[in-house]
Amino acid sequence: MSRIDASVDISRRPDEVFSYVTDPAHLAEWQESVVTARTTRGTPGSVGSQATITRHLGKRDVTTTMRMTEADPPHSWHLRGVDGPVRGDVRGTVEPLDGGARSRLTLSVDFESHGLGKVIAPLVVRPAARKEMPRNEQHLKDILEHGTRPTDT
Repeated sequence: MSRIDASVDISRRPDEVFSYVTDPAHLAEWQESVVTARTTRGTPGSVGSQATITRHLGKRDVTTTMRMTEADPPHSWHLRGVDGPVRGDVRGTVEPLDGGARSRLTLSVDFESHGLGKVIAPLVVRPAARKEMPRNEQHLKDILEHGTRPTDT
């Protein structure tokens, strides 16, 4: 399957963006489908760290485990799902803009399907991710630049 890519420019330094976006404790703040997320192993943003994430997909809540397989703070990271019928593969990059005063965040997501996931991924997960990613990046921008999401006002 083809990756889903989205980018957003944020008026914050790359280290601030990287730190916030790679910490599972913040996922439910800026990702619409996340119900809960917590670090279960290691330090957020470091190779080998793991998080358990529950997302609301369709009519169900689905819990998966994600592992940080690569990290080059504050520039890039790679997360891979380690369980479940649909396993996310997320790559993120943070590019400095304006001498490092601002950042461009690019997220690239794909999915690996197993068993029932081969049906679920193209029908539910992929369309939901394609629709949600640009909104999530806008939520992230609003939070990091203004401390609030547009729906919070």
